[in-house]
Amino acid sequence: MRKLAMEELNRLTVDEFKQTEKIPVIAVLENIRSAYNVGSVFRTADAFLLEAIYICGYTCTPPHKEIKKTALGAEDTVSWKHFDNAGLAIQELHQLGYTVYAVEQVEGSTLLNNLHYTAGDKIAVIFGNEVTGVEQSTIQQCAGCIEIPQAGMKHSLNIATAAGVVLWELVRIPPSIL
Repeated sequence: MRKLAMEELNRLTVDEFKQTEKIPVIAVLENIRSAYNVGSVFRTADAFLLEAIYICGYTCTPPHKEIKKTALGAEDTVSWKHFDNAGLAIQELHQLGYTVYAVEQVEGSTLLNNLHYTAGDKIAVIFGNEVTGVEQSTIQQCAGCIEIPQAGMKHSLNIATAAGVVLWELVRIPPSIL
């Protein structure tokens, strides 16, 4: 095996990325404290060709030095929009035909590996604050909650890690795109 050089990776330019058809998945960030976590979600959204990121509440927005440090330019490629609160984002998502889920541990949650959907379905997933999670009032506006199965003691993941796990499961990029 030989590690590939950057020029062998066939990366899109910013313009090519913006013109490429996206996967109809939107990540919603509700009151995320860490700009580093926000930047990481931007980078994941770029990697998986997500439609957009919706940023809600006091979650910081680009341009921001800490977002830039972890996003590595993805803040310039991924479409994003800010909302004063998640309720306004959910309202818009419903108008656009998205099914909205919170990523949270609740009574009656659906384990991520048991979520039933069809490739191409319009799905939005809400990731909440690093300490308090997704707000209860936000959960009540969702079609359901997705929970990442966990077997360890902590039963929690950093939001950037949780986003990577959930978003990969939702997009499962077909080899034909790569």
